[in-house]
Formats: sequence, structure tokens, C-alpha cells
Amino acid sequence: MPWIVASLVSAFFLGFYDLSKKHALRDNAVLPVLFLSTVCGAAVWLVLLLAGLAVPAAVPAAFVPEALTPAQHGLVFLKSVIVAASWAFTYFGIKHLPLSLGSPIRATGPLWTLCGALVVLGERPSWLENAGILLTLASFYGLSVAGRSEGIHFHRNKWVGCMIAGTLFGAVSGLYDKYLLGTVRLSAAAVQAWFTLYLPVVLLPLFVGWWLRWWPRNEFHWRWSIPFIAFSLLIADYVYFDALRHPDALVSLVSSLRRGSVLVAFAGGLFLFGEVNSRQKFLAVLGVLTGIVLTILG
Repeated sequence: MPWIVASLVSAFFLGFYDLSKKHALRDNAVLPVLFLSTVCGAAVWLVLLLAGLAVPAAVPAAFVPEALTPAQHGLVFLKSVIVAASWAFTYFGIKHLPLSLGSPIRATGPLWTLCGALVVLGERPSWLENAGILLTLASFYGLSVAGRSEGIHFHRNKWVGCMIAGTLFGAVSGLYDKYLLGTVRLSAAAVQAWFTLYLPVVLLPLFVGWWLRWWPRNEFHWRWSIPFIAFSLLIADYVYFDALRHPDALVSLVSSLRRGSVLVAFAGGLFLFGEVNSRQKFLAVLGVLTGIVLTILG
């Protein structure tokens, strides 16, 4: 089934997205990496939009956003602010934590989105969702035990706090996507194109502050992995939307398969970056992944 293959391809590129971030951030300044990677992503969408205006037939319909009102642009700009906060926290966390710990923490995002839906939207979890929540929380505790052996105490490590804060902002972004796509009825192309273009604008003040040394900072080194952060995410999202467009595609299964990205990032952390405690972390990662799948399928 092509949509299953597309889901797995999307998962691979999401895992590659995490690996690219880790490579770009090692012994490097966070803010310029974050800003320049968003500039690369915005440049791709800018080219698509300009090509669509010049030669409409040259751009697939999936990449052609509808015209937005000023109010709708404001709503999408707010999404860019939320995503910028999520990515800023996450980038700092990924720089200072082993990827085999940071990526599974980030993968718990659907759990927090579900919790937000319970509180904000009044949804009620099924027994599968409850089982997924409990298993994810138990596995999260297992990750904390594995981290303790590396001197990383989850309850007082500020970089773990950054990963959790970034994940929570990501959950807010997921809930806000439901509002933009479901209530406001914006297309996926409009949301993705404009929030990607607004992201460098939102992050520009932070980059300028880093550039002008308004605070003590690390030095920046350009790496090839910086544009790959943007490109791998764009490919992952495109293939994901392509999978969802297939008439036989099951949304819950597509979303579950995409969680497999954590296995790609976990393996890359062990083999490419020499991270340790593989067996203990692997069991916890499988627990997180299974819990998220149960949550999505529920």
C-alpha cells in the first residue's frame, strides 16, 4: 500500500530531521542555527509561491495556498510565535542532552495534545487512550532512570525542562492547528507556507541579539546539516500530506507510523554520536512509542 510506504518515508525523514539538528548544534551556538534553518525552509516556500505566481501550472495544487485575509494572517502569525517558542526550547534541549533521551521526550507530544484536548475541547479518552497515557508516563519514568546513570536528573536538569517546555508548546501548536484547519477552515498549504515564512521574522530579534552580543554567547560555525534541518522537515511533511491524500489511508495508522521517527533518531544517537545505555533506553523508547501508538489509535 503506497500510503504506508509514504508514512514510513515520512518517519525516516523526521528521524533525519532530529539527527540533523543534533549534528548542527554540537558545540555550536543555538540561535543562529535555529534562525538560519528557518530561513532555509522559508526560502523553499518563497520559491514555490513565486513560481506559482509566474507559472501556475508548474506548482502542484497541494502547494498553492489560498489568499488569506489580514485577520487570518494574524492567526497564522500567532502559530509561528508558538512554533518558534517550541523550537527554541527544543533546540537548546537537543544541544545539551543525548539524542537517545531528548528525541523520546519530544515524541510524547501527542500525549500532551490529547491532555490539552481533554481540558480545552472537553474530549473524553477511550480505554486505549488511557492505556497509552499510562504506558507513556511509565516509560518516561524509565527514561529518567536511564538518564540518571549519565548524571542527568530529570526533575532538576534545565535541559530536560527545555525539552518538556518545547514539547508542551508543540502540543499547543497541535491544538491550534485543529482550530486553524477545522474551525477557521484554512488549507494545510496556507498554514504551512505562511507560518514557515513568518518564522524567521519572529526569530529575527533573537538572532540580532545574539549577533550584537546582548548576552554572553557561544560562537557559531556553519555546517551542512543546517539546511538539511529545513529540507528534511519539509520532505517529511510533504510525504505525510501525500499519504493522507490517499483515499484508503487511515489517519490513525499514518500518525502511528510517523512516530517511528524516534527509532531512527535513537539509532542515530547511538551509532553516529556514540551515546550509551542503549538497552535500558531502548526498552523505554519502545514503551513510549507503544504508548503513543495506543493513544493515537484510541
